[in-house]
Amino acid sequence: MSLYKDFRLNYKNKQLKKKLMKEGKILDFKSINFSKKNVLVVDSIIPEYDRDSGSRRLHELIKLMLKNGYGVFLVADKKEYKYKTDYVSYYNEMGVVTYEPCIDEDGNFVTRDVFIERILPNIQFAWLHRADMFYKYFGQVSMHQHIKLIYDMVDFHYLRLDREWQLNKNPKIKKEADKYLNIETENCKNADAIIAISDADKQALKTFYSDDSKVITISNVHQYRGEAASFSNREGLLFVGGFSHPPNQDAVLFLHEHIMPLLWEQQPDLMVNIIGSYPTKEVLALNSERFKVHGFVDDVSGYFKTSKVFVAPLRYGAGVKGKIGQSLEFGLPVVTTAIGAEGFDFGDNENHCVDNTPQGMADKILKLYNEDSLWQRVSDASEDILEPFSLKEIESRVLKLLS
Repeated sequence: MSLYKDFRLNYKNKQLKKKLMKEGKILDFKSINFSKKNVLVVDSIIPEYDRDSGSRRLHELIKLMLKNGYGVFLVADKKEYKYKTDYVSYYNEMGVVTYEPCIDEDGNFVTRDVFIERILPNIQFAWLHRADMFYKYFGQVSMHQHIKLIYDMVDFHYLRLDREWQLNKNPKIKKEADKYLNIETENCKNADAIIAISDADKQALKTFYSDDSKVITISNVHQYRGEAASFSNREGLLFVGGFSHPPNQDAVLFLHEHIMPLLWEQQPDLMVNIIGSYPTKEVLALNSERFKVHGFVDDVSGYFKTSKVFVAPLRYGAGVKGKIGQSLEFGLPVVTTAIGAEGFDFGDNENHCVDNTPQGMADKILKLYNEDSLWQRVSDASEDILEPFSLKEIESRVLKLLS
C-alpha cells in the first residue's frame, strides 16, 4: 500500500471510529457465547442470498451449520469505512455473529483483522470461501494450528477463465487464468480440506493438483418444490442470473443476438424475461417488449411458476450453475449448453435439454414450448435430477467435513 493510501485509510478509519463511539456501537468480546464447535466463514461480501448463486449456496450451508449446533462467525472482506450492508442484521437474527466495524470494550477500533484475531482461539474450523479469500486469510488463520483450514473453491476459477479465453482469445483473460491457476493450486497445498462444487470441477482440478484425498464435493442445495403450474397456464421464456458474473452477461447477449431471432421467425410473439442483479448497460440496452430486462427482483418464484421454458445459453463457466438447479426446483424445463448442464444428470432428457448451437437450442426450446406431453415428461424428471443436491445429502457432507 502506498503512503498516501495508507494515510487515507488511517484517516477514514479514525473518522469512522469517532462515529461509532458517538453511536455507542460496542462489541464486548467477553460477552460472546461460543459453541463447542465454531466456524469462521470469510467471503468477499456478506452473502447476498437473494442476488447470486454463490451467496445462496453459502447461505444454505450456514443454515445447516447453525441447525447442527455450530457457532458461525461471518466476515466480509471489505474495507471498514465501506462496510455498509443490509444483510448484516439478517445474519445476526439467524444466530450468526457477523462482523461489522465497532468499538471494543476498551474503546479500541475493531477492524476485520482484529475481530478475526480475537476470536481465532475459540475457532475450530475456518471456511474460506473463494480462491482470493483463502489466499488472503490463510496466513493469519494458519498461525493457530488447531484450526482446520477449509478451502471452498466455489468454482474452479482457472477453468472458467480458460474457457472464456478459448472463446475470445483475449490475452488479458489468459493472464488472469494463469494467475488463478497459481493461486488455486497453492491454496490446495495449504488447505486441510478442499471443497469442489461438482465432480466435474474435482476431476478438472486433478490435472493440476493430484492429491484428491483432501477434496470433497459439496454442491448447491436444491429441494424440489413440486408446485408447478400446468403447461396450459404458462407462457414465455425465463433467464435468471446475476450480472456481476461475466458468463451471465455473455449468455444473455448470445441469447438476444443468436437464438431469439431464430425463435421469433417461428413465433413472433414469444417473450423472454431477463432477471438478475447488477445488470450492465449492455444488458439494459436490450430491453424491449419481447425481451424484458427486469434487473433485480425480490421474489423470483412467480416467474419460475408461470414461465414455460428456462433458457441458459452459457458459453463458458465452471462449477454447478445455481440457476439450473433453481429452475428444476420448480419443475421448469431447462434448455442449456453442456457447460450449463455440468453437475446435473439429465439422463434420457439430455437430448431435449442440452445443445451447444443456436439452431439446436432454438429447436429444443420450441419443441418443449409447444408439446404438452414432452414438457410434462421433462418437468416430472426434475425431482430425480435434484436428488444429489437434496438438503439431506448436502447436510451429511457438511457434517463429515466438520467432524
